[in-house]
Amino acid sequence: MNLFSSTIKKNILLVFKGIAMGAANKVPGVSGGVVAFVAGFYEELIYSLQKINLKAFTILVNRGWKPFVQYINGRFLGLLFLGVAISYFSVSLLLDFLINNFETEVFGLFFGMILSSLYFIYHDVKKWNYKTIGFFLIGLGCGLLIMFTKPTTENDYLPFVFFCGFIGVSGMTLPGLSGSFLLLLLGNYSLLLVDAVNALYFTIAELLQFNLKFVNDPERVRLLILVLVFTLGSITGLIVFSNALSWVLKKYKENTTATIIGFIAGSLGVIWPWKNKIYKIDSFNEILYNAVGNPIIAYYDYFLPNFRESSFWIVLIFIILGGITVALLERYGGSKK
Repeated sequence: MNLFSSTIKKNILLVFKGIAMGAANKVPGVSGGVVAFVAGFYEELIYSLQKINLKAFTILVNRGWKPFVQYINGRFLGLLFLGVAISYFSVSLLLDFLINNFETEVFGLFFGMILSSLYFIYHDVKKWNYKTIGFFLIGLGCGLLIMFTKPTTENDYLPFVFFCGFIGVSGMTLPGLSGSFLLLLLGNYSLLLVDAVNALYFTIAELLQFNLKFVNDPERVRLLILVLVFTLGSITGLIVFSNALSWVLKKYKENTTATIIGFIAGSLGVIWPWKNKIYKIDSFNEILYNAVGNPIIAYYDYFLPNFRESSFWIVLIFIILGGITVALLERYGGSKK
């Protein structure tokens, strides 16, 4: 009975970890991989994903479903990605609302989480020397480069959407590299993580009511096709990135961890709470909008807060709460590593 209860608790916890990863991936500048890293299941995630290969499908064909699931660590992956899926249709919708209405506070919370995670991940490098410091600086430079890159315009060309899925999933596998922020830079964040996901959510809700009217809505069908292509790109990216990361983690674990720390440190500015959105304007000094009516962001204008304003102290409280959240995650995850 105790064993059964323990298994249920582990399964529920895995789903909640997936929900946390999905929520983190939705926020531009935050990486779901950081959640995996701090909570202590990053390496298991990478090694499980890299098992999804030709050998796995050979096992599926020749020996059946159960050996296939055992080979790829299917219980772990299934429950984790169930949580990610739940997040995209629940927590992510809530995050959309919170970012639209309380953006500074939300970014403050995640800023505190990432800042705190840096402290804990730093200790994963057993020995700092010229080599690990060099890889840290490479990661730091890449993070800063991404931070200061200006967003492009929205593009629903299907091969490009596939590429967005391929690149966007990197936040799930590489801590510090935010997939959602990369989508923002590629110009497709609103299209793929807001409009397309919402379209899929509403379509599922209608299907449960046996309502098929959406098939006569060209815009809905277009968004559903984008979801499909984006998902295929994401699956491909997961397999490619996980195999590459599995190899470097086995061969060069210290250097890889140092690079990840650099990535996180370099991209920390992306989640800086105090910034203004500068929108693209045309020759008539009017704000440009994308195909679904959202203003197009040209770049962010970062600034230092006014310490005398009450709003600063409110955001500081959220930063502290973010740090405490990661400390609690680390305390639990550390015992499971």
